[in-house]
Amino acid sequence: MNALVLGVDPGSRVTGYGLVAAAGETLIHVDSGHISLPASLPHSQRLGRIFARLEELLHRHRPAAVAVEEVFVAHNPQSALKLGQVRGVVLLAAARGELPVFEYSPLALKKALVGYGQATKAQMQLMVEQLLGRPVANHNAADALALAICHLLHGRFQDRLTAAAAP
Repeated sequence: MNALVLGVDPGSRVTGYGLVAAAGETLIHVDSGHISLPASLPHSQRLGRIFARLEELLHRHRPAAVAVEEVFVAHNPQSALKLGQVRGVVLLAAARGELPVFEYSPLALKKALVGYGQATKAQMQLMVEQLLGRPVANHNAADALALAICHLLHGRFQDRLTAAAAP
């Protein structure tokens, strides 16, 4: 396998994760799922559990990079703050693993996978399933897999630009 990327879809109650490898032109599903936490659990403990699970995934699979969605403006300031804290946990886990983090906007993510910036979650999940040749259990895992795929596709595009520019 040439590259393995961990995509993370941060959420304070449900955080999706997906590991995708590239072997030549083939995308391979390695692992995916979600970290689901009860709302009754204090936020600090939810953050701790997300961090522990991410560290476990990083240790077990040893990806080359982490892909996460860029910060976006939320309508609810409290939700935005909690989401930012979860993103911070994701960044900390990557930093502790000495992994580079790549951030993609929702628009870039949708365009890379579906070719349309206003794609729905259902369209995104369908494309992820088609690219990986397998069903995906839920939209949190699908979003995380989409991030990993987006990064791998972005890397291929950059490789082609570099090759085209070489003398």
